[in-house]
Amino acid sequence: MKILVINGPNLNLLGIRQPDIYGKSTYADLCALIKEKCEKEEITVEFFQSNHEGDIVDKIGESLGNTDGIVINPAAYTHTSIAIADALKAVCIPYVEVHISDVSKREDFRKISYIRSDALDTVAGEGFEGYLRAVDILISKVKL
Repeated sequence: MKILVINGPNLNLLGIRQPDIYGKSTYADLCALIKEKCEKEEITVEFFQSNHEGDIVDKIGESLGNTDGIVINPAAYTHTSIAIADALKAVCIPYVEVHISDVSKREDFRKISYIRSDALDTVAGEGFEGYLRAVDILISKVKL
């Protein structure tokens, strides 16, 4: 099984960006945690982070035919990007939406998700551990 982990804008700033919400661990720490989990599960994992919507859309398109599942935290694009939602629909790759914070308990605009309706599941408010749960969801729901 191969999964692609996509992270959107400002997640490269983990550890310094609002540590009261996102914690003090870095993006490198997040990737290492997910990589360790995937190695134990014998899953190939690829990481992609971008602050640019079009780059995320391109990466989703490039994953067609070589990725079995996607874990995606579109960050602010969750609430604004029809383009990312359309790309995910177009490739028909199963995906899980992840948010480090509990977006349902934050500003009203964060309660809107353009990608949620077609996701296998949404994991929010579990910090970095939410990504590991997303991997488990893909393992349990993606038939190879």
